[in-house]
Amino acid sequence: MKKLYILLLAGVLLGGCNNFDDDINITPNSPSAASGMQLLANAMLSLPGLGSSPQGEFMAQFLSETQYPTASLYPTGGTSYYGLYQGPLMNIEETLKSKDLSALQGPIANQLAVAKILKAYYYWHITDRWGDVPYSQALQGNANFTPAYDTQESIYNSLFVLLKEANDQIVTGNVTNDIIYNGDMTKWKKLGNTIRLLMALRLSNVNPTKGKAEFNAALADGIMASNADSFVFKHLLDANNQNYWYGEVSRGREWWALSKTLVDYLKPVDDPRLPVFGQPTKTTREYVGLPFGTTAGMPNTSAYSLLGTAIFAQNAPVYLVTYAQALFAKAEAAKLGWTAGGDAEAKTNYDLAVQNSILQWTGSTTGASALLAKPGIAYDPATALQQIGNQRYVHLFMHGFEAWAEWRRTGYPANLVPSAGNAVPTRQMYPSDEAFLNAENYKAAVQRLPGGDTLYGKVWWDKD
Repeated sequence: MKKLYILLLAGVLLGGCNNFDDDINITPNSPSAASGMQLLANAMLSLPGLGSSPQGEFMAQFLSETQYPTASLYPTGGTSYYGLYQGPLMNIEETLKSKDLSALQGPIANQLAVAKILKAYYYWHITDRWGDVPYSQALQGNANFTPAYDTQESIYNSLFVLLKEANDQIVTGNVTNDIIYNGDMTKWKKLGNTIRLLMALRLSNVNPTKGKAEFNAALADGIMASNADSFVFKHLLDANNQNYWYGEVSRGREWWALSKTLVDYLKPVDDPRLPVFGQPTKTTREYVGLPFGTTAGMPNTSAYSLLGTAIFAQNAPVYLVTYAQALFAKAEAAKLGWTAGGDAEAKTNYDLAVQNSILQWTGSTTGASALLAKPGIAYDPATALQQIGNQRYVHLFMHGFEAWAEWRRTGYPANLVPSAGNAVPTRQMYPSDEAFLNAENYKAAVQRLPGGDTLYGKVWWDKD
């Protein structure tokens, strides 16, 4: 699929030069009309990387490293976000700035709405990892090589507005070249509002008044209503668009085992998702997790549960924003008093979230009722927020950056462990090049950052 969309994009960029005499004064690499949905399809091709990342899995401690344990020891150093700006965000921005979008690809208002939703999703991901980042002055090309860093609070506020604009401008009519929802604007609308809902909950500790208002506004505008609405990137049985983990494991790289933290939570309650997440050991045929950050010699991979075959299948999907996530958010909001219904409403949404998580991962709800009856899993008003946090964590398996963000916000699960003496980071450090390529703005951002540009600085919404 990647090759297909690259070829489509090339056709747009090079089109219109069949007649040399007529086009001698036209620059073929500066098209007069942008192909909006093809640019957006190209931007969508970067979505799997937001979830399929060993670094993300280490941050959430879903996986333990077997071959090169130092990779999971939280080494100090910058992590680059340049690829996200230069790739998908640039394509999105070109679409939003274009004055010549073609209605042949669907209502222009809808093309712009899709662009706004994608822009919000990418920026939400970026700011939650790094904190303050370039936003209002970004993506201006050679007009501004040194953009200022916007505060994370202002970015959040801007994204709330952007998502509301997207919701309000969607009209009847689908779009083309949509590799996520096949042009279905009803699903894009639900996605935008669900992103807004989840973003609102991030404000639970820093600005609950604003968070509650945005949360309820998103609910009113309409969020996901089933697993069919989930934001999922579907890989293909094709080397040009295959699952990252397939490419690694198919080369014989048994580099990742399920973490002891994860297995010890799932195994005692016979969680039906465990056989999907990992494999029994080759020696005992039991599920055994590898302690995170193990450095005492090379672990015997036969003694630990490696990635499940469904997880590293060539066409395995990447779950980015899901219906169960929205249900967990609704359960937490009811418990916090953001919505009506109290514990009864919280329990209803918590139970539905667990059921739909199991359905998402296993293809059926078999085992859901038994799991929800287990001590520690069955909804308890006294420990509800912890239960919601723990089950959300399990559901977010292999979307490590999102699970890590929720851990930073809620503290759940409470048993993530230090790695070689290093605590779990609370942010990622800025790209090392920023200190001299964009020095003035970089220094201003670092001065605002509690803890400085370290792995243990705090993003705006991360309040204890």
